[in-house]
Amino acid sequence: MKVIDKNDVKEEVVEKANKTTIRWLIDENLAENFAMRYFVIRKGGNSPLHSHNWEHEMFVVKGEGYIFDGNQKLKVKEGNAIFIGPNEVHQLINEYSETLEVICLIPIKK
Repeated sequence: MKVIDKNDVKEEVVEKANKTTIRWLIDENLAENFAMRYFVIRKGGNSPLHSHNWEHEMFVVKGEGYIFDGNQKLKVKEGNAIFIGPNEVHQLINEYSETLEVICLIPIKK
């Protein structure tokens, strides 16, 4: 068992993103199956529009924004859970909130 304070984890800039940082709260050095990441997207920022062959789950901790699939934008806000299926194109966008903060779970590839 381990407790991790997000503020003790290095904040890194996300490549190919705009005004977005990531903290790897739980990674393959600790867990076998799932990684937990904490994203902060500042006002006017976004993650890259991308897809991959695994699903992942997100939870909006703070702020409001959109999840975009290349065609339509769905509003997301604090308290919302988001499911992204394998190979679904997706992007997080923050147009208005000071910060959009999201926890994201992905499988660990071994």
